[in-house]
Amino acid sequence: MGTRLSERHLKQLLLDCASDLGLEFIGITSAMPFQRAEEAAIERLRKGLMGLLPWYTENRVWRGTRPKELLSDARSIISIAVDYLPETVEEGDGVGNPILACTKGRVARYAWGRDYHNVLKTRLNHLMKRFAEVSGLSFRFKVYVDDGPMIDREVAWRAGVGFYGKNTNVLTAIGSWVLLGQVITDLDLEHDQPTEKSCGTCVACIPACPTGAIVAPYVIDSNRCISYLTIENRGPIAPELRPLLGDWVFGCDICQEVCPVNQLRGVITNESEFCPEEPFDALELEEVLDFNEGQFREKFQGSPIRRATLTGLQRNACVVLGNSGDRSVVPVLIRALNTGSVIVRGHAAWALGRLGGEVALRALSDAQEHESDASVLDEIRLAVPG
Repeated sequence: MGTRLSERHLKQLLLDCASDLGLEFIGITSAMPFQRAEEAAIERLRKGLMGLLPWYTENRVWRGTRPKELLSDARSIISIAVDYLPETVEEGDGVGNPILACTKGRVARYAWGRDYHNVLKTRLNHLMKRFAEVSGLSFRFKVYVDDGPMIDREVAWRAGVGFYGKNTNVLTAIGSWVLLGQVITDLDLEHDQPTEKSCGTCVACIPACPTGAIVAPYVIDSNRCISYLTIENRGPIAPELRPLLGDWVFGCDICQEVCPVNQLRGVITNESEFCPEEPFDALELEEVLDFNEGQFREKFQGSPIRRATLTGLQRNACVVLGNSGDRSVVPVLIRALNTGSVIVRGHAAWALGRLGGEVALRALSDAQEHESDASVLDEIRLAVPG
């Protein structure tokens, strides 16, 4: 690149540009391979702890832990963290959990506003454009925000942005209510060092997980994680896990809510896109079950909630309504039992069986007469007592 500017000077210019754009939590690391992360990811993949994600392969891990596979002449990786915690206005239960009406389902806080992929990628592209202007340099770069093989949490740790909590989230100076992004570049920049901080002997997040997904400190079994089950999972939710989902219809925040670091340092975001006037903090589940594909896409345009798919969100809605204990929701579950997709019909049957009552059991009996799918019939048989 032929520049006379030192790595330290370039880094300070970058930090100044980042500050101007409201990016206060930023670190820089080398483009050397992430061997520790590769070994850990491969081990968990081979043990079956990553769930059923056909795209998450050993080759993807290999590429994601070798930055030069993503940018051949990479020298540095810029890591940023952006706080997304919106102000919670619901009445709580004392530990940050809002008390919802039985017909509503909770949504993880990162999904209350606009899709963070688009927000952060736009911000990072602006950062690099601004940096090119003030430095006068020409350089190559690639931006990643949870949309490629880049291992964002390991980058954040090595760049000194934060440290791992035992729930595998990265804890920064303001806690773990942050979203991560990275820029791989051919720039030579002064690198930061990993922090030596840790959560010490605290294990608050481990027993708090209702499904027992934190199987060991720093190890998540995705097959049991509520976030995976309600978002990435495209199949049925295991019957024994359904009652443990409680009222979570999209994602889960429990391990973050109980974290002492978050309780001490949680900072309300200034990013308007993450705290809109009408946030998706809770979804009306009867409305969700009545959506068609067009209505689903229109309602959640530009929202992370679309990742769950209509079928997945309706499946989740059935589970939450089954957990509600309120038989007033039986009619909408009966409609789902009769008109939903195969997966939705099966979970509606489970929910009706869990709620019980004469109307629900009669609907299950009627459905058994005309249902043709074997998996739904199995759900109905399990839902009917005796």
